[in-house]
Amino acid sequence: MKNLSNRRSNCPISIALEMLGDSWSLLVVRDLLFTGATRFNEFLGGEEKIATNILSDRLQRLERAGIIEKLSDPDDGRRHIYRLTEKGIDLAPVLIEIVLWASRHEETAAPVAVVRAMRKNRMGFIANLRARWEITSGTKLPVKHNGSK
Repeated sequence: MKNLSNRRSNCPISIALEMLGDSWSLLVVRDLLFTGATRFNEFLGGEEKIATNILSDRLQRLERAGIIEKLSDPDDGRRHIYRLTEKGIDLAPVLIEIVLWASRHEETAAPVAVVRAMRKNRMGFIANLRARWEITSGTKLPVKHNGSK
């Protein structure tokens, strides 16, 4: 765990906001987690219409924060693919709670069946996301018990 001296404070919310508190970073994580986007152009295809320079900056920030990693694209070595790290996949419960909160209080584009599945069985939904991540990343993580690793 890092404790950088250039932080505003050591408050956990402040630390998270320093990494994820801009208008785009969580949307990149969302796309990696829920839509399976892995390539630069796939992130550009989102309905939010992120500009290329902003996307480049956010990908670099998320990589520096250890939330994503950038790898050579096996189909085209001149390009890159992005995937969540373990630190990144650990954001799944946070994003699910944000989806549930927003869908509870606002009309959203989240598919009703997906929101229902999240609400009905959060832990199972998270386990499925993690299993998909483990398959695509080639990583097998220890099973979590009682909220600990």
